[in-house]
Amino acid sequence: MPLGLLSPGETGEIAEIRVSAIQRRCRCRGDGSLCECGDDDECGGASRGAMHGVRLEDMGLRVGKSVEILNNRGGPVLVRVDESRIAIARGMAMKILVRRRQ
Repeated sequence: MPLGLLSPGETGEIAEIRVSAIQRRCRCRGDGSLCECGDDDECGGASRGAMHGVRLEDMGLRVGKSVEILNNRGGPVLVRVDESRIAIARGMAMKILVRRRQ
């Protein structure tokens, strides 16, 4: 189930992170750098999904990690991972699949 559907106090183990890991070349510049035209979807610049996937891992959100929902009342989802509290955009939280724990 998506992380964004858990209630405060519930815990889960991250089973999958559905973020594209494909990096594409920028058609505007053609050098593989981030798109500067402002429209990554149209341009084909480095995919936002790839950047988010790396960022999530940097914050400690990896497959197999246990997470606890601290706040899920609209807006960002606040979770605890290890000893850290992390706010995750709701759209991104819906792409993180977890196995609910009791």
